[in-house]
Amino acid sequence: MVAATELLLAQGYGATSVEAIVRRAQVSKRTFYDRFRDKSDLTAAVIARLINSVRPPAEVALVEGRNLHEILVHLGSLILEAALMPRVLAMHRLIVAEAHRFPDLAAAVAKAGGREEAVTLISGLLGRHHVNGAPGTRDLRFAAEQFLQMIVSTPQMRAMGLGQPVEPAEHKPWVHATVSLFLDGFHSTVPSGGKQSGKRASC
Repeated sequence: MVAATELLLAQGYGATSVEAIVRRAQVSKRTFYDRFRDKSDLTAAVIARLINSVRPPAEVALVEGRNLHEILVHLGSLILEAALMPRVLAMHRLIVAEAHRFPDLAAAVAKAGGREEAVTLISGLLGRHHVNGAPGTRDLRFAAEQFLQMIVSTPQMRAMGLGQPVEPAEHKPWVHATVSLFLDGFHSTVPSGGKQSGKRASC
């Protein structure tokens, strides 16, 4: 697994062959196919292992705080810290560069499920803590997806060379400001009674 991770992140999905992996790992092809169906199956396992390796330790609570703002700041800080780890940035580069050419890679990412877990957790929090009545499930998921983008997207792009990197000392203020902006928008979309004040624009 270590050999496969090194090759995939360094060379990319398309350029990494099963032959190169078994050679680097010093195992036979038979051993490889005893454990994995094909390269996409191995890649799914590599991505799942990477995601698990950047999860907070078991003793660190994902949900912590006296109100929704504090809870989202705590969770957003954990998410941003993980998103800026070198291994995660390397995986992000791999996905951005090659997923459109290799559907198997996109399927492997979906199977690993890290983003889906985060969306489910955040949408659940928004539903439970929304004081004016929770919007529908679809809108909660949409809001959760936008929250993740707001927290992670720009810092990741900057860390990959597209602009000035967000320095570690700026992480907490970034998360605080993002949560405040997000909650201002989220609360304003649902007036008292739980009905939305307007239609969401089509994308």
